[in-house]
Amino acid sequence: MQPIQKFLDGQVLLFYKPLKWTSFDVVKKIRSLIKVSKIGHAGTLDPLATGLLIICTGKFTKKINEFMGQPKTYTGSFTLGATTSSYDLEQTPENFKDISHLTATEIYNATLPFIGNILQMPPQHSAIKKDGKRLYEMARKGIEVKVEPRPVTIYTFEITKIELPLVYFKVICSTGTYIRSLANDFGNALNTGAYLSSLCRTDIGEFNIENAYTIESFENEIAKLRNSETTI
Repeated sequence: MQPIQKFLDGQVLLFYKPLKWTSFDVVKKIRSLIKVSKIGHAGTLDPLATGLLIICTGKFTKKINEFMGQPKTYTGSFTLGATTSSYDLEQTPENFKDISHLTATEIYNATLPFIGNILQMPPQHSAIKKDGKRLYEMARKGIEVKVEPRPVTIYTFEITKIELPLVYFKVICSTGTYIRSLANDFGNALNTGAYLSSLCRTDIGEFNIENAYTIESFENEIAKLRNSETTI
């Protein structure tokens, strides 16, 4: 089966990454559908996150770093009153604390120190490399590695709804920001602990999830394109 020419020439494609898929899973799937080897994504999403993934083919793979540098918008929820070693639901919640005393005002005010230019500690369960090895590979073996905090910018940090123990949020931030770390730091600020319980990336720069393909809708489009090629 021959590749479709427009993807060989170059396209910028927006996809909705499903829950439990890795970003590479999506790339691999799209590559198998369009039969193009020059393809890549502009910004990893964790398997437990969903949302917007930019995939570039052909000449537009040169723009991947440009897209990765764009501000990103996330929505999701933190669960207050416990922590996990991965800062999300990859690991089991522990260190449970009472949260019945928390007020809405305290929760809203706890966002303020995180808005602007801050130093953020990446999670031990991350893809950052130290001495040639991914941190998550060592973390899963119980090895803790010293990492330095990194400068990031959080442009917007809004609490959109409170349904304790869940707190729903919207964050607009610079590239390199870990929302999992923000969840953990937010819990520390409240002295209750917190972990990331859901996450969706809705925007990357000017690109919005409303314009994204699902895997199924893209499969259907490719099937139509191949049918039209055969009938010409």
